[in-house]
Amino acid sequence: MALLFAVNAFEVSHMQLSVVVPVKNEEENVAPLVAEICAALAGKQFEIIYVDDGSTDRTWPVLQELMASVPQLRVVRHRASCGQSTAVLSGVRAAQAPLVATLDGDGQNDPADIPRLLQVWQQEAARDGSIGCVAGWRTKRQDTALRRFSSRIANGVRSSLLQDNTPDTGCGLKLFSREAFLRLPYFDHMHRFLPALFMRETLRVVSEPVNHRSRERGVSKYGLHNRLWVGLVDIAGVSWLLRRAKNPDLIKD
Repeated sequence: MALLFAVNAFEVSHMQLSVVVPVKNEEENVAPLVAEICAALAGKQFEIIYVDDGSTDRTWPVLQELMASVPQLRVVRHRASCGQSTAVLSGVRAAQAPLVATLDGDGQNDPADIPRLLQVWQQEAARDGSIGCVAGWRTKRQDTALRRFSSRIANGVRSSLLQDNTPDTGCGLKLFSREAFLRLPYFDHMHRFLPALFMRETLRVVSEPVNHRSRERGVSKYGLHNRLWVGLVDIAGVSWLLRRAKNPDLIKD
């Protein structure tokens, strides 16, 4: 996987949060979403990492232009498309903050929800330190009937087989520990199973209701085939990983 980096000079010593946004052919959504993220996180120390997953439109030049006016923006570029999970992984690897928030680049996730996820994280971390992920829960989906149907089936089968106690793993808006994420087993489509994978590491996952918006610009890259059937096949592999997890209870002197 070939990567290209475009980096702003930005103070990272007190960085609180890295916001990772994977995109492919989202030239119309880049500037509005970057502006929303900056507004939502005003007053915080944060960076925005866009991962351009082999776009063939003007996503890359638009991102380069934005870097001149948005000092928090950093960009990673894949020469060829590698998929959303790999794009998320590239972004997390490039992140410089201990906490990472992810959201989809199509504008359907609301960046205004990120501060609340961060607040939930801080509350949960103060309890026992075993929190691994705060997962967004789209309680009012603004999608087509086909997408809601395929998601409902996949969520039902996944929840039944993996017992991950998460109503909406497909929501792109999540907040998690960078360190814990990088310990997870990587595979294509892993982003759809993050709650189960964090629980495999004996870390708690908390679901938090978030806003969900209709797509206003651009065209969806996902359909019934690559959201439902592929996901159902992947569940078998994740189930295999969960059964083989070993988490010893260490004796401390």
